[in-house]
Order: sequence, then structure tokens, then C-alpha cells
Amino acid sequence: MSDFKRLNRWFAMAAAAFAVGAAAPALADIYSYKDEHGVVHFTNIKGLDPRYKLIRREEPASPGLPYVGGSAGRVFMPSQEDMQKYAHIIQTASKAYGVDASLVHAVISAESAYNPNAVSRTGAMGLMQLMPDTARRYGVQNMMDPTENIHGGVRYLRDLLDMFKGRLDLAIAAYNAGENAVIRSGLKIPPYAETRHYVPKVLGFYRTFQKTRS
Repeated sequence: MSDFKRLNRWFAMAAAAFAVGAAAPALADIYSYKDEHGVVHFTNIKGLDPRYKLIRREEPASPGLPYVGGSAGRVFMPSQEDMQKYAHIIQTASKAYGVDASLVHAVISAESAYNPNAVSRTGAMGLMQLMPDTARRYGVQNMMDPTENIHGGVRYLRDLLDMFKGRLDLAIAAYNAGENAVIRSGLKIPPYAETRHYVPKVLGFYRTFQKTRS
């Protein structure tokens, strides 16, 4: 089987696995606005800022279109096309920095559901939801550029895996809460509700991607 056919088969299986395995939480309307720099912001919180306008009133998801919660808000689970769009960048970055591509796909699924324009309330941006300080640390000049964002995020994951000696759970927790939070917690997952929800969610995505690639 060619690499192209194998990749297409993997994405099809991954999309099917997510459709079967993901639960659908409460629905939320989606609000958006574009700032003076042309960056599009999204939220599911009504009245957060007067600039936000309702762009979509959510309806119950059809079978095969579950929701997931990322740091940018609740969004539809990515489609096979969404995942394929950035697969080459992810593969290149994963090989360059020695990070399993399945882990990168898992983080992107949890963080932005492959929305390159995702912006969180805390200022995290892009596919891998980089914070401005993290972006500067890794030389990312345009956080909304998929290539720069992914390469910066994967380099950060590599450093976290090295810092925590391959402990995947701690690296994922640090990606969400920061490495200092993990260190202050005695090299344990920090006692933050968001982080304690985030770690098993990413690990679940990771296992799904690993299985569909095998």
C-alpha cells in the first residue's frame, strides 16, 4: 500500500473512531468578531464582549458529528478533510523534533479541533493554541500561520517530554498549565479542573490515533 493510500486510510479510520467514541456535551451558540489585526475570535459565552456577534446557533449534532471541548471553546470534531489539510506539516514537524505524530494530532484535536483561527480567552492562538510567550520562545512570528504554529508547538512538546523524562501525562499537563505548575505540584498533574480534564482527553485522542495508524 502506498504512503498516500495508507494516510488516507488512517484518517478515515480516525474520523470513524472519533464519531463512535466521543460524547456530546451541552450545546452552545457561537459568537465571533474580527479585530483590527484581522484575527478572528470565537467564544461560546454570551455577553463576554460587546464586539462578539452571534454567528451560529447550535443545533443537536447529527450522528458522526460529535463535539469536543478545546481551550478555544466547544467545537465540532474535525473531519477527515480537516485532519488531512495539515497532515504534511504535522508529519514534517514530528520527524524533525522526534515527537509522535499521533500525539501532535491529539493535542491539536483537543486544543483547536484543527481550526487555524482559534483564539482562546487567555490569548492562546492557532492550531496548537500557543501562548504569546511560548511563541516568542520558539521564534514563532505569526501564531496564526499553520506551519509556524505547528512547528512551535511540536518543539514545545519535545522540550516538555525531555523535561519530564518521557512522562507523557506530565508533558501534556505542562502543555496545558505550564511546566512550572507541574514542577510546583511535585511532578504531578496540577490540581486544576481544566488540566485534570485535559490530560485524559488528550491521552484518549492519542490512543485513538495510535490504533488507527497501526
